[in-house]
Amino acid sequence: MMRRADSLFARLFGLLLLAIVLAHVLAFVWFSQYGHRPPPPHSQPHTNGLPVGQPPPPPPGFGGPLVPLMFQLLTLIIAAWYGARLLSRPIQHLAEAAEQLSNDLDSPPLAETGPRESRLAAHAFNQMQQRIRQQVQQRGRMLAAVSHDLRTPLARLKLRVEEVPDAQLRARMGQDLGEMISMLDATLNYLHEQRSCEALQWLDLQALVESMAEDAQDRGADVHVSGYCAPLRVQPLALRSCLSNLLENALRYAGSAQIELRDSREQVEVRVCDHGPGIAPEQREAVFEAFFRIEGSRNRNSGGVGLGLTIAREAARRQGGDIHLEQTPGGGLTAVLCLPRQPPV
Repeated sequence: MMRRADSLFARLFGLLLLAIVLAHVLAFVWFSQYGHRPPPPHSQPHTNGLPVGQPPPPPPGFGGPLVPLMFQLLTLIIAAWYGARLLSRPIQHLAEAAEQLSNDLDSPPLAETGPRESRLAAHAFNQMQQRIRQQVQQRGRMLAAVSHDLRTPLARLKLRVEEVPDAQLRARMGQDLGEMISMLDATLNYLHEQRSCEALQWLDLQALVESMAEDAQDRGADVHVSGYCAPLRVQPLALRSCLSNLLENALRYAGSAQIELRDSREQVEVRVCDHGPGIAPEQREAVFEAFFRIEGSRNRNSGGVGLGLTIAREAARRQGGDIHLEQTPGGGLTAVLCLPRQPPV
């Protein structure tokens, strides 16, 4: 019985019942004070239903039956507002906690207070958060173990391949081992990017892009930067990883790149253009899937493992932005990174 009385249904029902009773009590008091009174059984001569010489009762402060009706309406409105607030408050707290959890697995647990349903929902949510945190930690330990256990035999195989007398076979085996090591590194980097959480900070995006272009030029790459961009709030490490993948993708398939900055009040665009073989329109969304590689010029022979664009898009979306692909005028591919001026909290 006590559990039912502590439920949200019991609280709302009790509140509405109290409002109805209070509204009727107010109406009864008003009618008993100002309503029509029947004449006494042995009355004296009457004038308009009142004994002669008896003054009429004072009129009400507000005339007519609208007074009790307004009291009833006001009481029920207040009860409905408070009941709706009582009903929506636990749901709002749960939604805020879920949003915090999506941004940070180490966010504080939800307070287990309120009616029984709210406490049960908060307890279940906290248990879910704890299980997710444990699974992520377990996955991190597993990745570390896999990285260590796979790199050791791969390194031994690479040394033994050098002893193969057939040069052509040795070259093919070395290429396969190199691809396996590259896929392992890319996969671990991708999983690390997924579980990383970084605070928003003010960053001079133009200076970052120009620095990355100078580093590429020092390696002999043909990279040029144009346009202007004011500082904005971003996740610096995630944004650097995103731009690095877009730039390396353009250099890998085209050998050169043109980076264009476009600034506006709502968002910032970073356009990484190349004049390589390009991607067909029907495949421009599929290339963002993990390990997807198209046939043709942009394939595994170019050295990619199919994770660069995946990492770049996920890094952009963690900051409220996104990436899409366009055809470069004159041929090639343009990766457009859009970042909002006011990222989500």
